[in-house]
Amino acid sequence: MKRSTVARIAAGSALAAVAAGATVAATDVVQQVTQITSGQQSAAPAERGMAAPYRPMRDANVTDEADYLARMVARHHEAVAAARQLQRSQRPQMRALGASIAKTQNAEISTMRAWLDRWYPRRSDTETGYPPMIRDMSRLSGDALDEAFLCDMTDHQMMGVVMSQQLLMSGRARHQEVAAFAVKTRDAERAEVFRMQRDLADRFGGWAVPCEMQG
Repeated sequence: MKRSTVARIAAGSALAAVAAGATVAATDVVQQVTQITSGQQSAAPAERGMAAPYRPMRDANVTDEADYLARMVARHHEAVAAARQLQRSQRPQMRALGASIAKTQNAEISTMRAWLDRWYPRRSDTETGYPPMIRDMSRLSGDALDEAFLCDMTDHQMMGVVMSQQLLMSGRARHQEVAAFAVKTRDAERAEVFRMQRDLADRFGGWAVPCEMQG
């Protein structure tokens, strides 16, 4: 079986467990996938030749509701910035995907910031320790841009699934609005992960974990 196929199966199994309500640590999700696909821990950013300061999902651990909101704001900002790069894509479907992500996540940023201001006024949403997960795509174009976006956003959205499920399973959501948001985010981003995996398989021949560009 091809490595990319095994990777998709492994990632799907881990995400299915999370969505089903299993208490899975962020490290466990990543280790299950990387060990199955490569037999070893993921390489350092320089070894993978990646432009972004890629980090494993061990940094997805959520300490409390305020931490979840602050880091999700940072996460969304990163996704919006990357999604806007798709305006240069040659594929109408990718341009539409980028526009949809930017619109949806900008609205959610406003909502989460309002919650932080109301319930945690002393908590900054800029000092979160959030590790960037998406490389700089400003110099990419054509297939390289589309593949990089799908590849990085797959891991990025997996982090959102794990963070949201951790908040829910730990009982650290103090407000019903935040709990409902976490459920919505977990389910929506899980669906996006599988959709982007299909796009990677259809257009570029597969998906590997850790995701990396060829050439």
